[in-house]
Amino acid sequence: MEDQNQFTALLFQGQSTLIVILMFAGVYFRKIRNRHVKIMSTVIIWDVLLILQIELNRSAIAKAADAVMEVSNKMILNIHVSIAVATVILYVFMVITGRKILKEGLDFKPKHKMLAFGTVTMRVLTYVTSFMVV
Repeated sequence: MEDQNQFTALLFQGQSTLIVILMFAGVYFRKIRNRHVKIMSTVIIWDVLLILQIELNRSAIAKAADAVMEVSNKMILNIHVSIAVATVILYVFMVITGRKILKEGLDFKPKHKMLAFGTVTMRVLTYVTSFMVV
């Protein structure tokens, strides 16, 4: 059972690594609109699916609530979950502002750019804290 849990954790971490790499590729191709939109759409969808995978396979929320951990581990877990939730919320705003740019022009670009910085930062922090929680 322990080997399966380690394999599952490795699988999740691997996906998370690929998502972060793909996110940076999307940022790199930000000036090539079609490529940027496709890459970042993939990132967002894959990341949300990863969260669902983790929840369904490990019952993450129940495990987090019921776990008897050291105080420092609980704090790191709470920080990790908070950052992950903030990332998903920022994804929603990224999609909204991105679609507005595509439909209405570049008026929303400054807001989209500001949100992008926050979103990438939160996703990287989610990635980093995920290694502390495992």
